[in-house]
Formats: sequence, C-alpha cells, structure tokens
Amino acid sequence: MVNANMGYMKIVALIPARYGSTRFPAKMLAVLKGKTIIRRTYEATVATGLFDDVRVVTDDERIYNEVVSNCGKAMMSKKEHETGSDRIAEAAAQMNADIIINVQGDEPFTQRQSLKDLINVFKNDTAGSIDLASLAQELYDEEQVKNPNCVKVVLDKDGYAMYFSRSPIPYHRNNEIKGVYYQHIGIYAFRRKTLLEFARTPMGIAENMEKIEAIRYLENGRKMKMVLTDTVGIRIDTPEDFKNAERYLEEIGE
Repeated sequence: MVNANMGYMKIVALIPARYGSTRFPAKMLAVLKGKTIIRRTYEATVATGLFDDVRVVTDDERIYNEVVSNCGKAMMSKKEHETGSDRIAEAAAQMNADIIINVQGDEPFTQRQSLKDLINVFKNDTAGSIDLASLAQELYDEEQVKNPNCVKVVLDKDGYAMYFSRSPIPYHRNNEIKGVYYQHIGIYAFRRKTLLEFARTPMGIAENMEKIEAIRYLENGRKMKMVLTDTVGIRIDTPEDFKNAERYLEEIGE
C-alpha cells in the first residue's frame, strides 16, 4: 500500500475471535449457510484486497484450527484479554506493520468501502496527527438510541469522538430541534504504536463502568477520527442476528 507523501505503508487486518460469548455461546463456529462465521469474516476481509496480511487472533484452538484448516492464517494469543484491542495488540507486537485494522470476528459481511475509508484517514493524514480511527453511522431508530447494547458516540465539529456511552447521548433536552445520534461501529484502525500503548495502559473508571474499550483512548488524550458510513454489514451478537444473517444470504441467493 503506497502513500505518495508518506511512502510505503504496510496495512494489516487482525480479527480478534474468542470462543466464549454471553449472548451467543460459540458463535464464531456457528455454521452460516455452509461456512462458520469466523471463516466467512476472514474470507470477506481477504477478498477486499486492501491488506498486506490478514490474520485471526484467538485464544481457542477450535477457532484456530477452523481458520487454518481452510487455508487461512491465525495466531494463538497467550494471555487473557479484556478487550479485542488488547488481544490484537499482543499479536501486533510480533508483527511489522504501520497501520492495523481491527475487524470484528462476528461481522461476516464487512464492507470493503468502510475499511477503505478507514485506511484513507491515515493516507491523507500527512501530519501524522491522528492516532486511530473508527466508524459511526447515524441512528434513526428510537429504540436503538435507548438500547444499552447500541453504543452511541458524540462527535465534535471536525468529526473526532468526544465521548462514547451506552446511554442516549447527547441528552435531548431542547425539543425544538431535531436530535441527532450516532452509533459507534466497533471496527478500528490504529497506528501500531497507538495500539501497543493501549495495551500497556490501565483501564480507567469510565471504561470500566461502560465496558466500552474506545473510552480508554479518550481518557488518555488520544484523537480518534470517526468516519461516517452507511455501508455497515450485519453484526452477529445474538441468535436472532444469526437468523437475520441467514435471511440476508437467502435474499442475495447464496
């Protein structure tokens, strides 16, 4: 990947994948129309053609074997990790890369354009002032605004994240204006140094209360550029999400 201003940038996609899940146990190995979720995610990420390398990072041999046995690349993490970013940071420490994209393992329909937009944040950042970037989309569903499983983000005038919360933020006190809400999509792009520093930084009170890893960056003064998108795929958090994914595949004829 070449940037005329910065020279060659090695861009790697790492896909954190754990076996345990409170709402959908063993979801990474659930078979979705003939292929497991983690296999579909890996193959979709490779198919974008955006990355110099793509690897699944997991703590479970079953997930590792599923990827490798289908001609994919995977790495075993050696430590217990609180967040996906912590998990891929362990892998990133062993790799040579400039930009690392954290692609969620439970998003088998990740869209190429969204990933490309994240990469372009760094290609266009000639001053090197942006530490990391992530995705957001405007929320129109009032129930989702209230849903604590839907993480909201408030943006400043330049599109940087001000705060993340499971609560409806900003609070809509002035009913004379239309409220605008944004949902955070948990796909991140990091400079490698930023990711490694994240893993060495203790979890703060706000992150621990909300259980939103993105807050750790803001608590420590990092600038997170948010990229607005409307091309996000289906994330599989629950069995109902899995059924929606099956219906989607039927609709597109797969």
